[in-house]
Amino acid sequence: MAEVLKDAKAKAKHGANTELTDNVRAIIADIETRGDAAVRELSEKFDSWSPESFKLSEEQVADIVAGVDPQTIDDIRFAQTQIRRFAEAQLATLSDVEIETLPGVVLGHRNIPVSSVGCYVPGGRYPMVASAHMSVLTAKVAGVPRVIAMTPPIAGEIPAETVTAMHLAGADEIHILGGIQAVASLAIGTETIAPVDFIVGPGNAYVAEAKRLLFGRVGIDLLAGPTETLVVADDTVDAEMCATDLLGQAEHGPTSPAVMLTTSRSLGEATIAEVHRQLETLATADIASVSWADYGRVILCEDNAEMLKIAEELAFEHVQIMTNDDDYFFDNMVNYGALFLGPMTNVSYGDKVIGTNHTLPTQGAARYTGGLWVGKFIKTVTHQRVTNAESSVTIGEYCSRLCAIENFAGHQAQADIRVRRYSESV
Repeated sequence: MAEVLKDAKAKAKHGANTELTDNVRAIIADIETRGDAAVRELSEKFDSWSPESFKLSEEQVADIVAGVDPQTIDDIRFAQTQIRRFAEAQLATLSDVEIETLPGVVLGHRNIPVSSVGCYVPGGRYPMVASAHMSVLTAKVAGVPRVIAMTPPIAGEIPAETVTAMHLAGADEIHILGGIQAVASLAIGTETIAPVDFIVGPGNAYVAEAKRLLFGRVGIDLLAGPTETLVVADDTVDAEMCATDLLGQAEHGPTSPAVMLTTSRSLGEATIAEVHRQLETLATADIASVSWADYGRVILCEDNAEMLKIAEELAFEHVQIMTNDDDYFFDNMVNYGALFLGPMTNVSYGDKVIGTNHTLPTQGAARYTGGLWVGKFIKTVTHQRVTNAESSVTIGEYCSRLCAIENFAGHQAQADIRVRRYSESV
């Protein structure tokens, strides 16, 4: 029977925030009505940002990249090499299919990249440079012809490293524009921004709500909530490592759950103490301490089987496994966004550089979907071809009877005309 050694003060928030939804809906409607004028007003209001053009010219991009520390550029290139390599391997698993199911009846599917994608890269306290790799680069590997990247200014300045990452990832357009106004302009289009077919990228609650409200008009990657991390550990590792991995994700925001499952009481208690010790010096303790106090949990379990059961129920975004039998969890876990196996890896590797994508399902969505990957930018579409009259008649006779069961007279007529026409040649 599991025992809670440290519980959360708050419950994870689910469901709609009516006031937020109404505000976002009003802003979207304003952009739909007034286009660029509304976008500019909103950018001035929220970001104090109103340049002559939100879109950076090729000359501006070149100047920005030239001013970035060469070591930073090398680091970005290294990360993008890892991400590109893995995305290309994923792409190679997507094959076109064509089979003949009856004489002259050919069925198939093709994998076609979407035509245009908008990639939103957050800014603020944490300029998410890595999100440029995860979205822009992955879309280009998928073969998307037009990729627009948007990121907000930070304290009235262009985030040079983020722009550099967008450029090196292959963005066709780069705009310095943030928030609801960025997402809505991508979905709706304005006088100066052509709309896209698909929008990806994380953001705050307002950005997430804008994506939710615009879904259907455009495709979206995920409806992401606060970052989640789950550490599954036993006495094969120490409290310092467990606490570091918990706080490494708790710093994302004040509502980010960081949970530990363990079969060792001494490790669980030591980890709680170590978290408090690290919070005394952690530069982001103002955020991480709130997250840990309100949403952090440590649960003592009887054995690996009980840890697995609870982990499956949580279905967290990030799951770090550090146990005496990591393969047990690898072989049996099915509800997670990304799995990090063994103490030599960690969630930060996945977030920034190792090669897998960091845009992942939260709030239980790992029960039914994975995260962003090259396949999200690709439509798998089917085709059919019938060149044998006898087969068309055979299928037509079955189809006619099945349509009659459903009272679809027009559908039945489509089958019947082919049975009549092609029976003559059989």
